[in-house]
Amino acid sequence: MMTIHKRPVRFALSTAQLLLPIALVTLCAGPARAEEAPPGPWHEGVSEERKQRAQALFEEARELHRRAMLAEARAKYEEALAAWEQPELRLYLGRLLKLMGLPLPAHESLRLALRWGPGSLDAEKEQEARAAMRALAERELAAIRIRCDEPGAVVLMDGQRWFVGPGAERRMVLPGEHVITAKKNGYFTVVKPILVVAGKEASGQIALSADTVVSRPWWATWIPWATLGAGAAMGIAGGALMWHADTDHAEVHQRLRDGCVPTCEAFDRDAYDRSVLENRLGIGALVAGGATVITGTVLLFMNRPEAYRTPDRGGVKIEFRPAASLEGAMLSGRVVF
Repeated sequence: MMTIHKRPVRFALSTAQLLLPIALVTLCAGPARAEEAPPGPWHEGVSEERKQRAQALFEEARELHRRAMLAEARAKYEEALAAWEQPELRLYLGRLLKLMGLPLPAHESLRLALRWGPGSLDAEKEQEARAAMRALAERELAAIRIRCDEPGAVVLMDGQRWFVGPGAERRMVLPGEHVITAKKNGYFTVVKPILVVAGKEASGQIALSADTVVSRPWWATWIPWATLGAGAAMGIAGGALMWHADTDHAEVHQRLRDGCVPTCEAFDRDAYDRSVLENRLGIGALVAGGATVITGTVLLFMNRPEAYRTPDRGGVKIEFRPAASLEGAMLSGRVVF
């Protein structure tokens, strides 16, 4: 019985010895070569020479990575990606950047590794990439989503051009304060700081207001002209009354002179009262009309349009709100500027 049991043990040990080198080679293997990999969009337009160059650079990067020469390994990974943008190369670079404590470029590299969708990586590596992205988003990064509906408005983040409206964009950022700027010729520039914390998303909308110079009179335009017209009318009426008073006075004088036969008796001065009253009224209307004309002229001069800038009614309304995605969920509060 002992003899029978020893043979399987020896066979199992010999099989393990045969499989161990194969397993080690598999763990240290790089991305599949072009001829071994299933066709994908990342193969289009890339020559075999570039693929072989990328493979050689990748192997150099892996060796530097194993020797903990991280900066040198990063440079080699990036050089390989410049030759061939390949999903697994992106995944390896993402791993290295995460190890170097660079969460933002690590997240971007992992995102690029998954940008071609399911099948670009094998199931295990795809799960690894998504888990790493979720961990970075929840613990070390934040997100900002901004919308601007003003056509032609340039939106910047921390002084760097982001996008041109109309539209909305989302970007992963490091926790802390970031400055959103929106500008367009003829509009007030909007500058708003946003403070975000790890694991939260800030979303907001930018509104710009026109920066123009407008003219506005002190009073309605018709008021000085109406005053001027009223003064002129009063002056004309006063002149007419004075002319009529002179006519009445002449008629009364002629009538009294004709009544003197052969001599004139004392006459009643009341006969001149109407002409005297009209004369006085005419003088008063003429004086009032002249004063009104002067007033209207002054109002017309003072009512010249006054130029001023329109008020700045633009701004950014920022909200921190719960956000969920395939990579994970984030819970947040709300802040409005």
